[in-house]
Parts: sequence; C-alpha cells; structure tokens
Amino acid sequence: MTDEPTTTGAEPRRLLPTATAAQTWAALRAEFARLPGLSAAAVTLLVAASATGLVAPWVLGRLVDDVIAGSGTARIVAWAGVIAGAAVLAGLLTAAGAAIAARLGETVLARLRERVLDRALHLPSATLERAGTGDLIARAGDDVAVVTNVITTSGPAFVGALLSTVLTAVGLFALDWRLGLAGLTAAPMYALALRWYLKWSVPYYARERVATGERSQAMAGALRGAATVRAYRMEDAHVARIADRSATARDLSLEIFGLHTRFGLRINRSEFVGLAAVLLAGFLLVRNGLSTVGAATSAALYFHRLFNPIGLLLLQSDAVLQAGASLARLVGVTSLPGADGPASVPSQPSTTKGEAEPAALEVVVAQHRYDDGPVVLRDVQLRLAPGERVALVGASGAGKSTLASIAAGIIAPADGSVRLRGVPLSHLGEHRVRREIALISQEVHVFAGLLRDDLRLADPDATDAEMTAALDLVGATSWLRTLPDGLDTGVGEGGRQLTAGQAQQLALARLVLADPTVAILDEATAEAGSAGARDLDRAAVAATEGRTTLVVAHRLTQAATADRVVVLEHGRVTEEGTHDELLEAGGGYSQLWRSWSSADLVAPSKPLA
Repeated sequence: MTDEPTTTGAEPRRLLPTATAAQTWAALRAEFARLPGLSAAAVTLLVAASATGLVAPWVLGRLVDDVIAGSGTARIVAWAGVIAGAAVLAGLLTAAGAAIAARLGETVLARLRERVLDRALHLPSATLERAGTGDLIARAGDDVAVVTNVITTSGPAFVGALLSTVLTAVGLFALDWRLGLAGLTAAPMYALALRWYLKWSVPYYARERVATGERSQAMAGALRGAATVRAYRMEDAHVARIADRSATARDLSLEIFGLHTRFGLRINRSEFVGLAAVLLAGFLLVRNGLSTVGAATSAALYFHRLFNPIGLLLLQSDAVLQAGASLARLVGVTSLPGADGPASVPSQPSTTKGEAEPAALEVVVAQHRYDDGPVVLRDVQLRLAPGERVALVGASGAGKSTLASIAAGIIAPADGSVRLRGVPLSHLGEHRVRREIALISQEVHVFAGLLRDDLRLADPDATDAEMTAALDLVGATSWLRTLPDGLDTGVGEGGRQLTAGQAQQLALARLVLADPTVAILDEATAEAGSAGARDLDRAAVAATEGRTTLVVAHRLTQAATADRVVVLEHGRVTEEGTHDELLEAGGGYSQLWRSWSSADLVAPSKPLA
C-alpha cells in the first residue's frame, strides 16, 4: 500500500514510453481479433455500402446511352427506380455499418482504456513519479478523448471512404482501362500532397501531444500544491508556467492548421488534374468510336465520386494522425512490463491477517544518484531488526526521503540492494513488495466516495467492526462520530472534506487494515498543526506497533521514542544509536536536540528545519 509518495530528490522527468507503429497495429489487431463477429459484421456492412454506391454512376451511364439510342420511357423510369433504390439501400447500409463500426471501436477503446488504467495502477511508483502525473493524466484524458472522437465520428467515415475509393477505382477500370489510366494521372499529385503533409505534420502531432502533457503536468502541480503556492505567493510564477505551456500547445495547433490549409489547396489541384484527364480521355475515345458517351459519362461520375472519399481520406488524415499518436501513447502504457515477480520466489510462512510476523529489512546503498545528477546517498548500511522502530533524522536535503523510498522499493538504488527477510525486493516482485511494505508520505490522499470504500482500498474484505477498530486505534473515533452516516458518509471531492490531520489518520487506518510487515512513514504526520501533532504522533506509534518501522522524523519527539536513531548528513550516516546514547555522545544529534528543544519551548512541536 502506498499513499501518494512525495517526489524524491531532483530526479528529472522521464515520460512514459510511446509504442511504435508496429506495436500499435499489433495491439489493435489483437483487440479486434477478440471480437470476430462484430469485426466481420462491420467490414461486411461497410463494403456493401460502398459497393452499392457504385450503382448510380453506372446506371446513369447506361441511361445516357439509352436516351441517345431513343429507348422508351418505361426503360428510363426503370433505370431511375434502380438509382433511387440503390441510394436508399446505400444509405441504410452506411448507417448500419457506421453504427456497428462505432460500437466495435468503442468496445476496443474501452478495453484498451481499462488496460491503461490497470497498468497505471500497477506501475512501480518510481516510474510514475519520474514521468509525472501530468503525462499519465494527458494519456488517460486527452489521448482517450482524441481516439474516442475519431472512433465515434470520423473513424467509420474514414473506413467507408477508403473502401469507396478502392471500389470506385476498380469500377473505373472495369468501364474502360484507358479511362482508368486517365484517372490515375491524379494519383502522383495526391501522393505528393500527402507525402508533403505527413512529412511536416507527423512531428507536429507528436510534439503537440507532449506539449499537452506538459500543460497538464503544470496545472496538476499547481492545483495539488495550491496551499503551498499561496503561502509562498508563487501564484504568478505558476500561472506564467501554465501560460507558457499553453502557448506552446496553441502555437503548435496553429502551425498544424496552416499546414492543413495548404494541404487542402494541393488536394483541389489534384482533383482538377484528374477530372480534366478523364474528360479529355473520354472525349477522344468517343470521337474515335472506342467508347460510348454513357461509358465516358460514368467514368467522369466515378472520378467525381472520388472527390469526397479521397478528400475525406486526406483531410481526415489530420484526425487519424492525432488518433494514431494518441493510440501509440496509450499502447505504450499497456506494453510496460508487469509488476509481478518471477515464478520462483522463496516460500514464506503463511500468516493470516493480524498474525504477520515483523520482518528484518536490510538496505545497502554504496552510491545513489538520479541519472547524471550529484550523488544523493553514499555508503549507507541500514538494518532494521524485526519489530524495531528506527527514526531517520537529518536536515532538509540530507537524503532521508530518498533512503525511505529505496527502503520501500519505490526507487531502485543505483548501486546497492534492499532485502526483506534476506530476499532481494527485486525477487519478490512489485505486488509482493506492496503487500509486505507500506509507505505513507506527507501527501496522503482522500479518495472520493464513501468512507468505508476508502478504507477498503487497503483490505477489500474488511468488516465494519475492523474498520471502526482501525479508526479508533489511530484516534479518529472523535470525528467519526460526527459524520452523519458514519462509514457510509461520502468523503473527498464532492463529500465531507477532511482536515489534513484527519486525512493522515485515515491513511494510518488504511495502514492498520493493510497489515504490512514493514511500515515506512515519510514525514507522515508533518501536516498536523501544533495542537494535533502529538496526537497524530501517538496515532502513528499505535498503527505501527509490533511492525518493523522506519520513520523519517519530522519532529525530534518522534526520534526520542524510537528504538534507534540514524542521522543523515549530505547522504551519509554520521551517527547511529538510541536517543540517550546520541545525547551523551554530544555530536550533531545532541546539538540538534538542544536547538530544537529550545525552540519548542516557544512553539510546541516545532518541526525540523
């Protein structure tokens, strides 16, 4: 169980992966293969609709020849009836095909979206922290919206236009291969126009999606830290950052629109050349007796009929390219390796809830840095005996949160290892590590919904009695009684807003219900004000009673009650021992304690600097 860990260190952002075109198509094919009946029905209806659309131009050509030959009114009326019937049938088939195709696309997208969410929820926390929440939000929000829009609107039309283009080209050659060749004169111009557009637009679309993610990241960061932003009067700086990201996304969109406009001009030029070639070829063939006027008319109508589908194909390539870029980003998330460990894991004694034995935790870090940044931790050897409570103390920037994240398995040390019961965490797998080690940070989260549902995130099978007992253990009974519907009260966004202290008590109650063998508190009681600090510290002690516990101490009273204190300075362990031993040693911890105690006389429970 991990409660919204804070970003550790100054690790640079590393966006989640984006799938290649081959990977994206493979993922789509696999999803369509799971719905063979729906896929076959959609293809059949769209092909039938496109084929029915070829009837009218062919019949009009025959009608022209019959009029020239002086056929009777009955024959002309019969042809008109065929045209009307074909138009109605084509409309019905098109509507049915679009509906089935949209349903197919929505189903595929829904499954893909579920896979994205499932993978995101099981991502190693370090991976998600490096990428930033904005990148994931943009994928799950903006990218899904782009793909949904294409699937429900332009997607079926795009597929229908593609089929119409292919079938119409076949019909044109079936009339007369020479007329078909004349129509093909436009193909190189269409190809050159599309090549020009793709060359310039594809990079823009990729950059646009990244820019959207950057904008979401800037907004999410500002909103998540709104209180801090206001406290330090940083509103203007954050608004400027959001404006800069928005301006980048806007400028890219305008540049893409300019490309789109010039692309339309190239398409019109290609249409003019192709239709002129067909009309000229038809005139020459009819004049030399090599073709009929009706065939030439049908050819011209066939080529004219290509205007809309080819134009739609080329112009809608704008939306399709965007959807392709968004799909690649979604598939990139689904293709991330799973969090499961290897098939062979050393067996552990089976335990039931509430009977889990405390476990020894060993952390060895020869050196740790974020990519090419400075060394954050060096020569750290930390061992927590089963059931031992260790406090981690140090000034801001000493590397405490980084060490806590490494101990929790959120960050893999650049050079080192973490072992639980003597087994490396990498051998246990992400799921096992999360079950065994719980990290609660300063930035806890209250999920929107019923209080009981929020608690059951830690244990889906928890009874009302167990949830109430967990809240009582962490001192939350007083405010639980004030809730109008008790455990059935809505909390979080749209419900009862809990204070920072209450939210941390809720997180501690989830810790109790999750019942891990190791608990790591990274300044988990830091948000409490002076009045509630000691109560929240007592709640943390109660929640971790009997567990192997590492506490990143926000107040030195937390260190004073620990079994052992470890002092970090500039990424190194400088002192280690019990509170009394370190006071007697007269080192840095002793000086820090005296300084902190003096300040505490003026401001009770004053946090460390």
